[in-house]
Amino acid sequence: MTGIDGVRDAGFKLTTSLHRVILRASGGRVLKNAFGMPVVQLGTTGRKTGQKRVTMLTAPMLSDERVVLVASKGGDDRNPAWLLNLEANPDVEVTVNGQTRSLRARVASAEEKTELWPEIVAKYKGYAGYQTRTQRDIPVVICEPVGG
Repeated sequence: MTGIDGVRDAGFKLTTSLHRVILRASGGRVLKNAFGMPVVQLGTTGRKTGQKRVTMLTAPMLSDERVVLVASKGGDDRNPAWLLNLEANPDVEVTVNGQTRSLRARVASAEEKTELWPEIVAKYKGYAGYQTRTQRDIPVVICEPVGG
């Protein structure tokens, strides 16, 4: 990892921590939406440590049947750690508006991403910009109830 990557990673961690604190302190009233999307707290299991990891993300698509996330990392050339964690252990917890659900996460197939991407970009045009910034194909993650 280069020095700039370490700075970016520290910035992402700080932002997540601050967002979580503000959301908790306000009783979920402040910062529950960002960029016109609901904010979700994603709980994963660390692939190396086995410890619980929590990340604040936005969900461009959210329903009782599924939560769709975008592993954009702001257009970085590396996948976010939360994606690597859920690939190693797909059982996740997703908290929205104080309600936590146990779900199973998976990376969308190429066909699924093709179908979902226009709606994702319609929710937040920044995702299209992130994709142009990186050579990697930004993964779309689908979180569903176990057996769903």
